[in-house]
Amino acid sequence: MASSRIRHAKAGLMLGAMLVSACGQEPARDTVRLQVEEAPDYMQPDAVHESETAELTEEAKTTVGRLREIIETNSLYRLSRYADSQPGFISNFAGASHRAHWDLLRRTGFDPILRMEDLLDGPYGTRTVGGETWYVWPDLAALDASDLRPERLNFRQRARLEELVGEAGIEKIRQGSGYPGVRMAIASDGRWLYYVHETQSED
Repeated sequence: MASSRIRHAKAGLMLGAMLVSACGQEPARDTVRLQVEEAPDYMQPDAVHESETAELTEEAKTTVGRLREIIETNSLYRLSRYADSQPGFISNFAGASHRAHWDLLRRTGFDPILRMEDLLDGPYGTRTVGGETWYVWPDLAALDASDLRPERLNFRQRARLEELVGEAGIEKIRQGSGYPGVRMAIASDGRWLYYVHETQSED
């Protein structure tokens, strides 16, 4: 009889253990798989619209080096002299001399030399004009007006655009304007083409 009671007790313990184990398991869940389309390029944070940027020619590198030398001197006089030596160079759309224009900007709190250093330290883009390659700083300034619209840019580019031109500049772009911020360009043959801070319609 004792052995029978022991066997019943063991059976009871085993059944209890099985019930506890079963209660501890999560109920089975059906797996649902959803298939969605890939987001468009402009929604991808790291997507880039432009193709790989061409490397600067040796002539363009020489010009960049010359500008950096002038930046080191912090001399508007040397910057103006260099601009005067460049055929067709544009610093403003009001017809003022380069020196007078940059002097005025510096007195109003815009330092042309410091801003140029910021541009050259950042990325550049390229444009083809009359069969010639132009290197444009910043890279967003190289985009056509239609490609510069915020909805055509990815998240990273939109953030940079807002940082560079602000909400007022973005509104101009939405209205069809080209890049409205500070920008400059050097041709593949080394000519310094322009360094401007306004659009032509603002003169």
